[in-house]
Order: sequence, then structure tokens, then C-alpha cells
Amino acid sequence: MKLNLIGLLFGALFGGLLAGAELHEYDTIHAMLRLDEAHVFLIMASAIACSAPVLWMLERRGFTTPFGGEFALSRSMPERHHWQGGALFGIGWAVAGTCPAPALVMVSSGAMLGLVAIPGIFLGLHLRERQTRTDQHVGDGEHRDLVSVRR
Repeated sequence: MKLNLIGLLFGALFGGLLAGAELHEYDTIHAMLRLDEAHVFLIMASAIACSAPVLWMLERRGFTTPFGGEFALSRSMPERHHWQGGALFGIGWAVAGTCPAPALVMVSSGAMLGLVAIPGIFLGLHLRERQTRTDQHVGDGEHRDLVSVRR
């Protein structure tokens, strides 16, 4: 229960930051993709610059997650399916003008496009889940144990 409340608090703060930076606005995302707005790129770069050293430090010190697991960052070399997935995500981002977290902020701010984007996000998750169940799945081997348990 305590973790749920902490998650709710951080989620609300994150949503507030997204709304404050207008990252839930369709026009903001399209201006960024047209390279007319730099502030979205600067927000992303600052998030990486702040979080990367903290994550590295947590891993190096053997941090235990709130669920009792060892904190370990995932590392893999980019492969063809990573590029394909990134391109598909980018196309969806360009068409909808949003990604998962800002889509929720869109709905909470009254932007009805979020009601179209959110089912699209869940459809993408469903299709990805179906892909991982087939023998044609190409992955980085990182979650091989989880895939073999499902079959």
C-alpha cells in the first residue's frame, strides 16, 4: 500500500511536470519534431543528465529495489528490431503527437485526442505481446527465461 501511494505521488508530480512543460500539447510535439522547438529536447537531455549518474551509482552500490530484487541496468547492443521498434514508436508519436505518459495528461486536461491515443498504445502492447509468443520473435535474449516460462 505504501509503495502504491509513493507511486501515485510521483506519478502525479511527473504528470504535473509534463503539463507544465506543455508536453501533452499536440502542437508542442509537432513543433519539436519539425525542429522549431528546442525545449522538449532540452527537457529530455536534462532528464538523462540527472538520472544516469544516479542510476549508475545505485547499481554500483548494489541497491536493493523496494520489491527486494537487485538493481541492475539492462545493457544490450542495438539490433535491427530495436531500430524497427523505435521507428514504429516514432511514427506513432508523430501521428498522435503523444506517447504513453503525456497521453494520460492529455485526457486529464480535457484533450480528447488522448482517448484515441490510449487505446492505440494498448493495441501496440497487445501486438507486441502476441509477437513474443511466436517462434519468430527476435529479441536480445535478455528476457529469454520469461518467454520460455510462458510457452
